[in-house]
Amino acid sequence: MGWSAQQYSLFERQRTRPVCDLLAAVPSDGIECAVDLGCGPGNSTEVLHRHVPGAQVSAIDSSEDMLRAARQRLPQVSFQLADIQHWQADAVPQLILANASLQWLPDHAQLYPKLLAQLAPGGWLAIQTPDNLQEPAHRLAREVAANGPWSACIGEVRHNPRYNAQTYYDILSSHAGELDIWRTTYFHVLDNAAAIVEWFKSTALLPFLQPLDAEQQAAFLANYQKLVADAYPPQADGRVLLPFPRLFIVARR
Repeated sequence: MGWSAQQYSLFERQRTRPVCDLLAAVPSDGIECAVDLGCGPGNSTEVLHRHVPGAQVSAIDSSEDMLRAARQRLPQVSFQLADIQHWQADAVPQLILANASLQWLPDHAQLYPKLLAQLAPGGWLAIQTPDNLQEPAHRLAREVAANGPWSACIGEVRHNPRYNAQTYYDILSSHAGELDIWRTTYFHVLDNAAAIVEWFKSTALLPFLQPLDAEQQAAFLANYQKLVADAYPPQADGRVLLPFPRLFIVARR
């Protein structure tokens, strides 16, 4: 089980709203070159392309499956297989977008200023990252991993740490002429607990599922779903609310 554009896109409308909110805080004038780092199936790139319709837009991702979907969606955009950690801009951009991608990478104290430094003077760095490691969906994944028969294999799996607004302010304030940071919690309306599991199968659960064989994956997901059903009880109409906090940063070089 790896990155899947089809699985990720099951909740495309909900996943795309944060990038719309992020780019709403970024001026669109004066942008001639823009880059989407970690474009996934191209939903964020499409929003970027609409935001700066006159700009040359390019995008990268580390998943071939995601890039295939993105190229089908936006054949006019240049998509490349690349690693954000070592990415260097070919042309100097006025806007770098990283929507729900940088949380997978370590050492933000080095990475964020490095990205900002690649911008043209006056350019914009726009970042959105999930801020949900302490939400039940994440805590329960760690619990199932530690307590199941697979604990020796995945019991110590951890996502990269997430940092608060104050930390990112300290990282970026000496490098940025302007800096805007905010946090939003979305309450996504999903059909049931099984839908919550489907949501996280394409992202947060991948590090737990990838080392397991198919039978172990099925058992892990069954155990996980039982706990998720208790943690996210149905509303009066039978559907469930998935609270999803996200951190937003807009920095101007």
